[in-house]
Amino acid sequence: MQKLPLQKKPTYSIEAVDNALQLLQLLRDGGSLRLKDAANELGVAPSTAHRLLAMLVYRGFAVQDESRRYVPGPAMGAGPAGLSWTRLLREVARPHMELLCSRVNETVNLMIRVGTKVRFLDTVESTNVLRVGDRQGTVLPADKASGGKAMLAELDPAMIDQLFRSQNAEIGGDSIPDAEYAAFLRELETVRSNGFAANFEGTEEGISALGMALHNGKGEVVGAFSVATPVARFRRLFDAGLVGVMLETRRQLEIDIAANPAEPG
Repeated sequence: MQKLPLQKKPTYSIEAVDNALQLLQLLRDGGSLRLKDAANELGVAPSTAHRLLAMLVYRGFAVQDESRRYVPGPAMGAGPAGLSWTRLLREVARPHMELLCSRVNETVNLMIRVGTKVRFLDTVESTNVLRVGDRQGTVLPADKASGGKAMLAELDPAMIDQLFRSQNAEIGGDSIPDAEYAAFLRELETVRSNGFAANFEGTEEGISALGMALHNGKGEVVGAFSVATPVARFRRLFDAGLVGVMLETRRQLEIDIAANPAEPG
């Protein structure tokens, strides 16, 4: 798809509200935030950033950890555990994403899983006029997105049940109906066998994607990447060796991830 035009800033925007919302996005997508970084991102004085963050803490959208960093609070709907590494993951993955994009000339995404959702951390767009646009910051159901399914496939069955069949899943609207659950489990088994997951218009009409999980040096899943394309080009891209190109990208990227001393958790 063509990239959608950016939303225009409201004529009568409230700067403090806009700044607070930007901080929420930074916490959600980055997993942690230092006061100095918050001030730099917003272009405000540290004292102003501190007041904004203090209000987020008061309302439960942020908490401070033992190192005085701000991390997502309970009101964000997802805990902070495992998210502190996302900024570094973006930096490590970016060159590999750019190389992959140049090789297949399709949009490449990087994402992490938080519970039953995936959060897109970064996007490298293709140069095609008809292309999948920037998804950075987007949150999608993990059981629908290709990268999400690739990560879910590596979980224990008991964890899958907890995510999608528990009372909490029902309350949160994430429960998968009985009629669909067996097929979902079979799909995850196929993903485990193949080493990749596919999404055929599962999250957006006219878009297909292929996703693979990413691991650290201990073999733990730390994220996923995907190649997304208009559905009309997917079969040709797949037949031209997309899986092999993505496997090589994953191999090289996981070498860099393993070499980096920072790890999630």
